[in-house]
Amino acid sequence: MSTATEIVDAVGGPENITSLTHCATRLRFQLHDASGVDTPKVEGIKGVMGAVPQAGERYQIIIGGAVATVYNEIMGLPEMSNMGAASASGGGGGAKTDAEIKAEARAGGVRGKFAWVDNFFEFLSDSFRPILGALLGASLIITFMALMSSLGVIGNWADPRTTLPPGWAFINLMWNSVFYFLPLMVAYNASKKIGADPWVGTAIMGMLLLPGFKALAERPEAFQMQLFGSEVPTINIFGVPLLIRDYGSQVFPPLLMAGVLGPLYKGLKKIIPDNLQLIFVPFLALIIMLPLTAFLIGPIGIFVGAGLGSILSAINTFSPLVFAIVIPLAYPFMVPLGLHWPINAIMLANIASTGSDFIQGPMGAWNFAAFGATAGVLVLAARDKDAQMRQTATGALAAGLLGGISEPSLYGIHLRFKRIYPRILVGCLVGGVIIGIGGGLRTNAFVFTSLLTIPAFNNIPLYAIAIAASFFTTMLLVIFFDYRTPEQKAAARGELVEDEPEPRVIIVSDVETNQAKQWLDAVGGRDNVVKAEPVAETRVRVEVKDDAGVNQQALKDAGLAGAVQVAPHVWHLVAGLEAPNYAEAMNRRLANASA
Repeated sequence: MSTATEIVDAVGGPENITSLTHCATRLRFQLHDASGVDTPKVEGIKGVMGAVPQAGERYQIIIGGAVATVYNEIMGLPEMSNMGAASASGGGGGAKTDAEIKAEARAGGVRGKFAWVDNFFEFLSDSFRPILGALLGASLIITFMALMSSLGVIGNWADPRTTLPPGWAFINLMWNSVFYFLPLMVAYNASKKIGADPWVGTAIMGMLLLPGFKALAERPEAFQMQLFGSEVPTINIFGVPLLIRDYGSQVFPPLLMAGVLGPLYKGLKKIIPDNLQLIFVPFLALIIMLPLTAFLIGPIGIFVGAGLGSILSAINTFSPLVFAIVIPLAYPFMVPLGLHWPINAIMLANIASTGSDFIQGPMGAWNFAAFGATAGVLVLAARDKDAQMRQTATGALAAGLLGGISEPSLYGIHLRFKRIYPRILVGCLVGGVIIGIGGGLRTNAFVFTSLLTIPAFNNIPLYAIAIAASFFTTMLLVIFFDYRTPEQKAAARGELVEDEPEPRVIIVSDVETNQAKQWLDAVGGRDNVVKAEPVAETRVRVEVKDDAGVNQQALKDAGLAGAVQVAPHVWHLVAGLEAPNYAEAMNRRLANASA
């Protein structure tokens, strides 16, 4: 049985899945009923690094870097064509979109107390998450350029005044392509998230990146306007001053633009007849948003990003030691809640505005403290011959050290064991103190803090010492003091003697026996049935030899709430809470037939 099939079966079958999406490392399920999912069984599946039950029938399974492959394999299963067909009430309706599921979750009150806060961070997360792969790839190219510069092979690659040889200039363009056009990528994702046409949002930001837009600053009519202590190229358009800014790599302007475009789009759809929406909704949205973004939203976005960066820069300038300690100590609590996305946006804004960032160095102390905890868990798992934890920790450590991604470690291990976090905080503190005493760190580009990106920082020895200290401090604390309770440790070593389960006697009534006989006949009789077993508390899984022998109308006439074919030769009979009784009655008749 494939990993995809095992995962689907473990969460209750395709009829229990309302929606399935994925992020960088996790499968994100919305289920009809998550109460019956056996988490230890899920975590025992090959390739699964951990599972995280959540509120509102949501369930996440940590896969790691192969999540997209597993997601595609699941969605490609024949039985997934009927995903969500059997709802909690027994009716059909098809799978809902991720946006619809989240909207229902918010309406049902399963999110935080302040819904707008949840919505804001969800908006930021979904605006950046789809482009993490491109950012990661670009960050490795940046690291290569930084390494070549450190070795003296090329000049200062990050200084636009440096003239690189043609070959190296081409390599430099390879990462620049991602970051320069980042506003378009963010505009697409943010517009889509907010409910507007993502291509309209992309087109709006695209105008601000046109060479012709920047060329307006070179016209004779252009002048310099004093604004917040700096001169900004300006030109009057029909008597209205237009600030000419460089919007390459900016992230706050597209986020603000999408925040306005979404309500505008919904409003236009309400007042424009359905048969005219295809033409006039995007037309009017462009006519309104293009000048609004160029004259107002875009400049405000740049000022917001620069302002937030200036505040953090002032704190860093006042006390690099305090700043370098606070950032890594805050990140362990920010990442699980999604609160780190605004900081990531500020990092990108810093680089776009000033050419460098000072936050990523201290952030690296947190990442490597997290990876060190995972390494410690791996050592203990190998010692205790805990195969499942060894597999989880190995995958999470590889994703961290090579990719700079902390989520597999965080969700697959750290949040499951309360004793890990104090060890991580000590490692964060040690690394932060070293960075602070060393005067802080800077990098000229946005990179994922992994082993491969060490050369991207301006003080390589300081950064290497700090992250090594964070890593080994946490790892040794986990190894020497463990991360489990005595009971968890004994279970991992196989020392717990579990009580023998009491024999379960299923009493089948005459009514259930007669009902089971009718259902058995309706699925082609005893000769057509291979086996029957209860699943997901309310269903009987029936494996048949020939699907043509299954008579759904006969099943309905026999009082069955519903029947769903989940795979070739596999049917689920929606029998209710008495499903085990019906399955037992069917198996007794099958056993009598073979006797």
